[in-house]
Amino acid sequence: MKYLPLYQKAAVLTVKLGLLGIFFAILIGLFCAVVSYFKIPVVRRLVTVYIEFSRNTPLLVQLFFIYYGLPKIGISTNAEMCGIAGLAFLGGSYMAEAFRSGLEAIEPIQMESSLSLGMSNFQAMRYVILPQAVSISVPAFMANVIFLLKETSVFSAISLMDLMFTAKDLIGLYYKTTESLVLLVVFYLLILLPISFLGSLVERRLRYAGFGS
Repeated sequence: MKYLPLYQKAAVLTVKLGLLGIFFAILIGLFCAVVSYFKIPVVRRLVTVYIEFSRNTPLLVQLFFIYYGLPKIGISTNAEMCGIAGLAFLGGSYMAEAFRSGLEAIEPIQMESSLSLGMSNFQAMRYVILPQAVSISVPAFMANVIFLLKETSVFSAISLMDLMFTAKDLIGLYYKTTESLVLLVVFYLLILLPISFLGSLVERRLRYAGFGS
């Protein structure tokens, strides 16, 4: 039990970096999904390249490139910023696909009807299309959130004192393998289970209200 404060501190860092990375991933994902939805020339191709590149390279490789590669060309960063940027880069592509599937599930007639009522593309997207698309995307969105929080386990590779780093450090110093791994699992469950339950609750409420079906 004397190691609990170390795990608590590591859990706070893990959650903080994870949520910041997910926040920026949502912004990137929404932008990419909207670009794909409106089929904007050139930018759409760039978005496709980004999504394929991001989804088909490991987060660890991306972190190494940001942490060790960017300083070589004069872009300095620290471990925390690197972790957030890496998670946002990877998560943005997954969020983009989740939101894109939601947008494509909306009948085109809804956009046409909104425009015929005098709405601009922005107004139609904001008030009509996006609310429905986001509700449809909730299952995939929550799955991505849990996936990205679990991916924070590779942050230890760039010396961030997250949960995984703490567990490996204690095992290496004190050979407390069983205790360290049990606490690691417990803390990840404490972080991820409430999010999983929240996602299920939100999905049920949206379906009960008539969205996402």
